[in-house]
Amino acid sequence: MSVNESYAGKINRKLLKKMRIIDVAAGRENADLVLKNAVYVNVFSNELCQGDIAVAEGLIVGMGSYSGAVEVDVSGKIVCPGFLDAHIHLESALVTPKEFARAVLPHGTTTVITDPHEITNVMGTDGIDYMLQATENLPVDVRFMLPSCVPATPMDESGANLDYRAIDSFYEHPRVQGLAEMMNSYGVIHNDSEVVAKIVASQAHHKKIDGHAPCLMGNDLNAYVAAGVYSDHECYDLSDAIAKLQRGQFIMIREGTAARNLEALAPLLCDKYIERCMFCTDDKHPNDLLEKGHMDYIVKEAIRYGVDPIIAIRAACHNAARYFLLNNRGAIAPGYLADFVIIDNFHDFNIEMVYKRGKLMYDGEVKDFDAPEIDPYLVQRAHNTFHVDRLTTDDFTDKRPRGVIGLIPGEIVSEDAGYSDKIDIANDILKIAVIERHKNTHHIGIGYIKGYGLKRGAVATSISHDSHNIIVVGTSEEEMADAANRILDDKGGIVVMAKGKVLGEVALPIAGLMSEDSLVMVNSSLEFAKDQAFSLGVSRGIDPFMTLSFMSLPVIPTLRLTTRGVFDVETQKYV
Repeated sequence: MSVNESYAGKINRKLLKKMRIIDVAAGRENADLVLKNAVYVNVFSNELCQGDIAVAEGLIVGMGSYSGAVEVDVSGKIVCPGFLDAHIHLESALVTPKEFARAVLPHGTTTVITDPHEITNVMGTDGIDYMLQATENLPVDVRFMLPSCVPATPMDESGANLDYRAIDSFYEHPRVQGLAEMMNSYGVIHNDSEVVAKIVASQAHHKKIDGHAPCLMGNDLNAYVAAGVYSDHECYDLSDAIAKLQRGQFIMIREGTAARNLEALAPLLCDKYIERCMFCTDDKHPNDLLEKGHMDYIVKEAIRYGVDPIIAIRAACHNAARYFLLNNRGAIAPGYLADFVIIDNFHDFNIEMVYKRGKLMYDGEVKDFDAPEIDPYLVQRAHNTFHVDRLTTDDFTDKRPRGVIGLIPGEIVSEDAGYSDKIDIANDILKIAVIERHKNTHHIGIGYIKGYGLKRGAVATSISHDSHNIIVVGTSEEEMADAANRILDDKGGIVVMAKGKVLGEVALPIAGLMSEDSLVMVNSSLEFAKDQAFSLGVSRGIDPFMTLSFMSLPVIPTLRLTTRGVFDVETQKYV
């Protein structure tokens, strides 16, 4: 009986709320908020429209002539729908989700779709729970795609190995939209039953499946799409994107920190293709967020490339909302969430105000909001993710010839640079190692790297995609041991050392991935550490830490380093 009464009460509350919305929309009752004299972007008719925008109960209820308890005159401004990032790893900002929200609100972002595979590779399903709790009721809506590749490939050693059963219950969470980037395209194409089962399970829940398929073409691409992968954010040129679009995939045009594809793919932002396109950042590092912005930066750049401003805005909000079936956002129309970005004009694109569900969240400063509560068990778990013994010079000493990973300036792909059996600083041959840190297996993969440029000391980080073991490069085995041990002391992070002295570091005690400091403080420490790395000789053409972090990801050609040694991605063999 009590259950029925509770249900009846819930229905009654919703009924009263709905009736008030109708009354306000009909003009019989004042709105909570009215944006007066608005010129707004209409993503349905692809034009600028005029009128008051009325808000009640957090929803847009009408455009026309309205009165409200709060009225804001936006004459001479342009009102856009709140922006939506279609694919991002929040952990890439190196700060907590609350701090991330504070950083992107001034840039008009009101919704993001995150794939928490970074922290999930460290903490397993506890990582998903941690991020769900850490993003609850933030003024930026955080929606989730469940990690599909934990670990990314069978060659990785991560903190967990999740099959479809491990993540299946999360599909019932109201903020879960589907299965995140299916990086193991090889497993899909070659009918790996564990991989395909994840796609089948997501489809059984009527959810989306995102893709990650660089360089895939021909029948391999056909097989990948036929398996049920609906999108791709790894398109590197126009022909690659069009081939995928022609096969029905949605194209996420990526402009982030690690990869920037907007210039190459800007021709897609036209009447012919726009229905299948949206924007994403994938990874967004602190300096990028502070110096460039977030989704607003992509829109501004697209306009600079000659894209119609309304088409660019559609790609930044409405198209992604439709793709993810978030049918009440991404537009200014009755019944949609009152998420607004108010700019001065399309040319300068300065954001003056941001509203979330009708509440002013930014008008030159971000309004205060509380951090979500996180289960103490998850907090403790996230701060205790390193299970590895102290390291010594002997752990990195090996006289056998090892593969040399050749860096390509400006790229995260690498080339096969032959073999070496020793460090040769004069010829830029340095030793590199990946140390398993989740289960104290004592596995240490050793190789060599060419093109990094370090002349003395060592650089280490616990951000090493996607399993996030410790990766270290150095000019001697002793320097490497010192740097790796400093990572353990900090419970994760980034460190630059020489002769036993810490020259620069960023402590990342949350799963070895995120800091508890502000974005400004993290960025300051990070940029200082970069300068110290450059002072030790690291090549100016690379990012000392981002480049290093991708050297352990065995889905990017050609050579990578795992905890088991140097791996050839193209031949799928160790060298």
